[in-house]
Amino acid sequence: MPTRSDSPAFDAVFADLRAILQRQSGSLAVADDGPRRYCLEAPIGPATLKAWGGKAKRRTIPIAWTEIGKSYVSFHLMALDAAPNPMSQALKARLQGKSCFNFSKSDPALFKELEELTARCIAAFRKAGFCA
Repeated sequence: MPTRSDSPAFDAVFADLRAILQRQSGSLAVADDGPRRYCLEAPIGPATLKAWGGKAKRRTIPIAWTEIGKSYVSFHLMALDAAPNPMSQALKARLQGKSCFNFSKSDPALFKELEELTARCIAAFRKAGFCA
């Protein structure tokens, strides 16, 4: 019996969220580009090195990614706390935890807001020195 993650609707949601990340990639590296996961990463910055106690745990850190899960498509934005990020109640309702948004269907208005939020957060993350 197929799970919801096999749904063509999830593929469409994933494609929309992947497109958001592709437009934001700029100088970020694509760490994973598969049919179920797309991830952007960057070299660590001085603020990350400081947070790690001066010792690099790895050379790069994930910045944002999307992936198809069993019940939804997730959009992780690690830089969410880096910028003032006012968001609509509708988008906030999709937030699970500190940095993950979950979607089960495409929503152009929410995705537009998410794209603007992603751009602001990545810029602030870079400005704060967390990524190079």
